[in-house]
Amino acid sequence: MLDDQAREFLQKRLIARMSTVGPDGYPHTVPVWFKLEGDDIIIISTRDTRKVQHILANSKGAVTIGGDPNDGAGYLLQGDFSVEEDTDRIWLRTLTYYYEEKEQAEKDIAAWQDLDMIAIRLKPKKVVKVF
Repeated sequence: MLDDQAREFLQKRLIARMSTVGPDGYPHTVPVWFKLEGDDIIIISTRDTRKVQHILANSKGAVTIGGDPNDGAGYLLQGDFSVEEDTDRIWLRTLTYYYEEKEQAEKDIAAWQDLDMIAIRLKPKKVVKVF
């Protein structure tokens, strides 16, 4: 699904904007950390957030990455979200160390130990390059 140019761009450490559909039919958009796994986008969250509630009711949504003036371009990925258990907190650790310096990451991982963390997976059905 992703071409080489998109895959290279999505390897950058950028903040994504995740949009789910609320029960009122309006989009709910929040900034999130992400990591590419194959063609899928992986996001971490606590289980009790609105975005997770929305996904459980309606899996359709989107993620936009880039598009700011210094990014040169960006991508809109539309598809279906799923909620997955983060066994052994692998995704929590992966994303936290990816976005933060080691010392801060270790502090945050320890502080989040009691939170009910999950992974969210977006399986893209449509990818659009935006300028």
